Amino acid sequence: MKPLISVIVPCYNQAHYLDDCLQSVLDQSYINWECIIVNDGSPDNTEEVALKWQSIDSRFVYSKKENGGLCSARNHGISKATGKYILPLDSDDKIEKDYISKGIEIIDNNANVGVVYCKARFFGAVNKDWVTPEFDKKHLLCENLIFCSGIYRKQDWETIKGYDENMSYGWEDWEFWINLLLNQNKEVIKLNYLGFYYRQKDISMVTSLNQSDSKQLEMYNYIYNKHKAFYDTYFGHPITTFGELWKLQNKNRMLILAIKKIKAIFKK
Repeated sequence: MKPLISVIVPCYNQAHYLDDCLQSVLDQSYINWECIIVNDGSPDNTEEVALKWQSIDSRFVYSKKENGGLCSARNHGISKATGKYILPLDSDDKIEKDYISKGIEIIDNNANVGVVYCKARFFGAVNKDWVTPEFDKKHLLCENLIFCSGIYRKQDWETIKGYDENMSYGWEDWEFWINLLLNQNKEVIKLNYLGFYYRQKDISMVTSLNQSDSKQLEMYNYIYNKHKAFYDTYFGHPITTFGELWKLQNKNRMLILAIKKIKAIFKK
């Protein structure tokens, strides 16, 4: 028997997308899964849709809680999970049929691998490939490089005490990957396979955060202060880092002036 994976689907006011999401789980070629649907106190018909899927296949498990936000809903679902591996899947997104199979094959045979993810594509308001940078731990400290639906071990979630519920405005995935991959010193594998579809909407938690400088600054400060030891290790003290950047900018200014002078000479 291949290991059990728990797919965690939090849902809040997204019941109209939930059928598509859960159908993509049911269509998986990998059969040893459970899917925990977490109703995060949603005022829409999430319960009705979830119970329908629970009656279709007993591998779907419905759980309801008071509204607490995305991190709280994920942590709630994972706490109830019985799988060795976890796959978070937002209720408006989808996965391709071989994603779990290909991901389990890698992570279950490589103890040093902490996360497996894949190629991704936007759909909905925007339809195009989601080109993510190659993974690098130093780069991860500057921006998120992995979408939320990476496959990882439940044991690692327990070790780092789950998703940080202080990340109330978003970027909870970014902070989670920093915590898991740097604290645990784990490696990352990206599959050469288009396995994840991210629904792009005109208004979402991500777009709301991206449009608010104050919220972004608050989250940047929180992540930096929480993981300051890693930032100091990879980048050094902020004053010395700024000093090096200042020197580099001055060198660039001098180079631009020199090029302008050379161009002026040849124009004469």
